[in-house]
Amino acid sequence: MKNVAAIERIKKALKKQNYICDDELAFSLFLAQHLEKPLLLEGEPGVGKTEVAKVIADVLGRRLIRLQCYEGLDATSTIYEWNYAKQLLKIKSIDASHNPSFHLEDIFTEEFLIARPLLMALQGQEKVVLLIDEIDRADEEFEAFLLEILSDFQVSIPELGTIKADHKPIVIVTSNRVRELHDALKRRCLYHFIDYPTPEREMDIILSRVPKVKKTLAMKIADIMATLRGYDFYKRPGVAETLDWSESISLLNKEDIDEETMDMTAGCLFKFKDDVNKYKEVKGEILNPPKEKE
Repeated sequence: MKNVAAIERIKKALKKQNYICDDELAFSLFLAQHLEKPLLLEGEPGVGKTEVAKVIADVLGRRLIRLQCYEGLDATSTIYEWNYAKQLLKIKSIDASHNPSFHLEDIFTEEFLIARPLLMALQGQEKVVLLIDEIDRADEEFEAFLLEILSDFQVSIPELGTIKADHKPIVIVTSNRVRELHDALKRRCLYHFIDYPTPEREMDIILSRVPKVKKTLAMKIADIMATLRGYDFYKRPGVAETLDWSESISLLNKEDIDEETMDMTAGCLFKFKDDVNKYKEVKGEILNPPKEKE
């Protein structure tokens, strides 16, 4: 019963930050914190994976350290690199003073180390939330750099040795499933898939984030979004698009949604020309779905 109460507290805390989550996600966050294990969140773009880390940091009053992944990431841009300019100045000053006690190892100390996001998360004097965002966009080889951090919360620097976290960060790893992740990385994480919300939960999200929208309109928006996602668009609109669309409709002071309103605001929902063209073909069905699609 204590765990059930804890899950409810997590949901309420997130709701205060305008993030509506279900029991399964709340329990995954509970486990990640108490087992001190990274949490891998997978799902379509725009369903709120990144927002989880931001909200958790706000709820806990912790600093958020974000590593945005992209192709070509390596250790020097994510873990550490040496301050070569400072090292060179140190060598020149030693040469000028003819100090016989100088050794090359003297310039490979923490004084000359530039910490990048992953090392910053381990070195901090306070607990932080580490967000490794869109890991699937990085090269597969980059995952190998993460294994030591995700399993032991430490990094090995050849010139310095092993640096271990004094305070284990809460680690959130997100993936849009652009590619499959290696089993070695998945084994080191708890896992949760964030799906598109039900119409009822999406209505709650709209009312929480766009309070200017009335409940009846929020429900209609949520129903239309559910219908939209049933079509084979290249990029189905996510919750982020729902919120943009809701804001746009509120700016138009509309109390209902017709074809003219949808045409004017289609740019909030679709970001590819083919999807816009497909929407135009089926917009009548979207506003008045056949009974089998209800």
